Amino acid sequence: MRADRLLSLVLLLRNRGRMSASALARELEVSPRTVLRDIDALSTAGIPVYAERGRDGGFELLPGFTTDLTGLTVDEAKALLAAGSAATSQSLGMAPAFASAMRKVVAAMPDAHRAAATKVAERIFVTQGTWLSDPDQAVEHLGLIQQAVFVGRRLSILYASRGAAAVRRIVDPLGLIYASGRWYLVAMDAGRERMYRLERIEEAVELEEPAHRLADIDLAAIWQRRRAAFRARTEPVVADVLVRVARRDDLVERVFGVRSQSVFDRSRVRVEVVFGDRAHAHGVLWAMGDDVEVLEPPDLRTELRSRAMRMLARYE
Repeated sequence: MRADRLLSLVLLLRNRGRMSASALARELEVSPRTVLRDIDALSTAGIPVYAERGRDGGFELLPGFTTDLTGLTVDEAKALLAAGSAATSQSLGMAPAFASAMRKVVAAMPDAHRAAATKVAERIFVTQGTWLSDPDQAVEHLGLIQQAVFVGRRLSILYASRGAAAVRRIVDPLGLIYASGRWYLVAMDAGRERMYRLERIEEAVELEEPAHRLADIDLAAIWQRRRAAFRARTEPVVADVLVRVARRDDLVERVFGVRSQSVFDRSRVRVEVVFGDRAHAHGVLWAMGDDVEVLEPPDLRTELRSRAMRMLARYE
């Protein structure tokens, strides 16, 4: 079971210290690629694993993280690692087990390290919600940035905003937010709170300077505030569509909300859905192809038809 392997991975790092991906793979009898995925899952769940680069580099636990994890039940272990997927522990029905597991982790730690471990846990927030869509992309600098967040060091990043050239920034990391396949770095930049999408960070360097981190950072509140502000800037689009029964859930997962739905015929349902804006509507509906048909509004239907005709003309 993956939960057993992940617990073994933590115990190996705790007992032996820094280990390379290949050495961990040999011990666990899996591929190095599987080890890297497991390291990401542990980091996402708040276990302070970070990478040390170089010839003698490898993975290790944050110094002082010496908790005994052998008392965890299987359900508690699964709950700890549920954050490694796009679903949260609560959405999987594991909230009680997650809370119990975290109490065991914290209770097992020496008093001198308990406060530090609590701070580490507060620097990761995992949610199912996204701004508009649900991409799933690999992030090149995730390990290095997680390490800077955990140990409280400043970062020098080369960041490319949408439609702009990359700019060098020196930031003070506050925490990381993971939302359905996408990572965001929350940081202070020249005294202002900002949020950076990790896949837009072209280069990241951990500096020797300690980060200036504000007290009482609430990543969940930051996410909700910024997400609400983002949605407020968009003009929602309401559409009445027919969708095949087998694809109904795919559509619902990609929209802001469902106003109504009813059975249309044996293979389709009629659904009134809300999109974030015009671009969001076009992206979702076009991706679903002929599994969905727009009834209203007429202009959205016309735009999709025109796009389809242009594609047909191109390939003829």
